[in-house]
Amino acid sequence: MKIVVAPDSFKESMSAREAAEAMAAGVRRVVPDADVTLVPMADGGEGTARTVADALGGELLDVDTVDALGRARRGQIGWVARDRLAVVEVAQAVGLDLIAPDERDALAASSTGVANLLRAAWDAGARRVVVGLGGSATTDGGLGMLLELGARALPVRPSAGCDWADLAGLDLTRLDPRLGRVEVAVDVDNPLTGPRGAAAVFAPQKGADPTAVAVLTRRLEHLARALRAGGHDVAGLPGAGAAGGLGAAFLAAGARLAPGVTLVAEAVGLSHALLGADLVLTGEGRVDGQTLSGKVPAGVSAAARVAGVPVVVLAGSLGPGWQEAQDAIGPVVPIGPADRPLAEALARGPVDLADAAERVVADRVAGHPS
Repeated sequence: MKIVVAPDSFKESMSAREAAEAMAAGVRRVVPDADVTLVPMADGGEGTARTVADALGGELLDVDTVDALGRARRGQIGWVARDRLAVVEVAQAVGLDLIAPDERDALAASSTGVANLLRAAWDAGARRVVVGLGGSATTDGGLGMLLELGARALPVRPSAGCDWADLAGLDLTRLDPRLGRVEVAVDVDNPLTGPRGAAAVFAPQKGADPTAVAVLTRRLEHLARALRAGGHDVAGLPGAGAAGGLGAAFLAAGARLAPGVTLVAEAVGLSHALLGADLVLTGEGRVDGQTLSGKVPAGVSAAARVAGVPVVVLAGSLGPGWQEAQDAIGPVVPIGPADRPLAEALARGPVDLADAAERVVADRVAGHPS
């Protein structure tokens, strides 16, 4: 019996690798000689670099960079030497969680530090670079990253305090050409500007008050026009507004944007792992209405469907919309009681997950699938 275990991390409880190992332990209690294939997964957000490195026998490399406010810090990138694959999370440089709430400055936040992570990946010898967007403190449209990698603002580099009205154009002819070959993992389809744009939707989450949102909106509109003047009409494309507009910067450079779970699945070889499988177990910390929006269980379910393999989703907890998720991706099994205190549930996560995997496989063996 071949069973593939391909979970996301269970936030604050288990990494994706630890979750996969817990599932595998539960499976082997029922079928000791089962062929259990571990494929830890991620969707491009926090933990993606570690997950891919763990899945492929890679490592994490320390990188000197700066945070969104220009302060020196050490970040990490995932590195798989065998495949010359680097995984970059922009949040390792410009993550919102790196800045204390009382220090957040949406107008000053810059994506410059992302360029340092990318250079480290290229310096390591990467032939393939996957970039996870998400968790950024920035709303600069990726301008900081572009300028650091060779772009030139016309007529002058915009100052941090203005609304960038002087940004007439953006010359990308000297931009590092390797930027156009990266693969960018996104989990939102927002455009750069407009009512669903990066400033309107995401900037308030990064400490921007209504006045700052208005300034950021004008900045991104100026940036969109500057890019368009240079032949890069990307502002309205899906994903352009991801990570404060970093999506637009990557699109303008010619990079490929794709759902994060799709890129991670490609990187870790999920489709190959599913060949000949009898069952796939996936899961995440909370299954709810957002699960269908590019999260790991939805991506794994889609891949399993193509391979003709039944799938069961193990959930740390259930939220509004979980029934709709179940209808779309397959049976959802909570790993513990709903009334268990959160701290206890997090601490018991590996035990509960192993027990849930054991129950699911035991039912399958007995002919009573979940």
